Amino acid sequence: MAIAIEDWKSALTTRLERVMPAAEAVLQLPLIEEIRELKARTGAVVVAHNYQVPQITAGVADFTGDSLAMARYAAATSAETIVVCGVRFMAETTSLLCPTRRVLLPAIDAGCSLADSITAAEVRALRNAYPGVPIVAYVNTTAAVKAEVDICCTSANAVQIVDSLRAPKVIMLPDRFLASFVAERVKCEIIPWAGACEVHERFTAADIAPYRNSNVVVLAHPECPEDVQAAAHFVGSTAAMADYLARTQPERALLLTECSMADNITLEHPGIRFERPCNLCPHMKRITLKRVRDSLRDGTTQIHIDAHIAERARRPLDRMLAL
Repeated sequence: MAIAIEDWKSALTTRLERVMPAAEAVLQLPLIEEIRELKARTGAVVVAHNYQVPQITAGVADFTGDSLAMARYAAATSAETIVVCGVRFMAETTSLLCPTRRVLLPAIDAGCSLADSITAAEVRALRNAYPGVPIVAYVNTTAAVKAEVDICCTSANAVQIVDSLRAPKVIMLPDRFLASFVAERVKCEIIPWAGACEVHERFTAADIAPYRNSNVVVLAHPECPEDVQAAAHFVGSTAAMADYLARTQPERALLLTECSMADNITLEHPGIRFERPCNLCPHMKRITLKRVRDSLRDGTTQIHIDAHIAERARRPLDRMLAL
């Protein structure tokens, strides 16, 4: 057992050295080991978003991916306790898809500027203003907002979801840039909400300008402004960007999304050199190893959703998953 523990410590340290100094990686090990022991003792699984730091994704997470993939992985396990290393709407989505499990969010105050940009009351007002027009909600919304809409979407399947409605007009919320991305790819009229992600909306085409006429491949998230999307070589969800890089293996790349995404891809593909800029999400960074440990140990950060809201919010998620 002692040899096995030393083996994983050595392997993890070597891996983390790709994105941080060796001494810093070694300092993380005692807390990582404590979390692993707590997971084994409680039978918990840890799911992490692509924007989490490598010591979480590589050190303690059982699965790393986008918000919906995290929830689907959790639902497919038999674990009674699921620790969500992400922000609140992600933990809510996991709870909706795993209604009988205990879902813990290590930083209960980890919000999201995009999810906070619209309320359930505002969705009801949209419904009244546009009677009969279907409403599509990005998964980056609260459970209360999901409870008011017709169907959910992700950045990866948004075009498919809108097409499936076969409606002349569709309301998309809350991200206006994702709505613009979809509007260019569907035949119906898209009525957008004015929300945006504080991480992605800060990118500009000027950030890309220094890399024009170079061998740098530029990838942008559809939550980025239109001029950024237009200047990028590839636009797609976090999962799509990761798949694209794994498939093409460019020598140099610029990821216009949250900073930790590049670090996590570097763990898997050290031959790709990532350029900056990138932007940090202050909400994602509320999740730390210490908070993961405390959440598992104390169980005091459980997500609770009103039963009536949960029942209604589950329907648009299920409708999306059924397509």
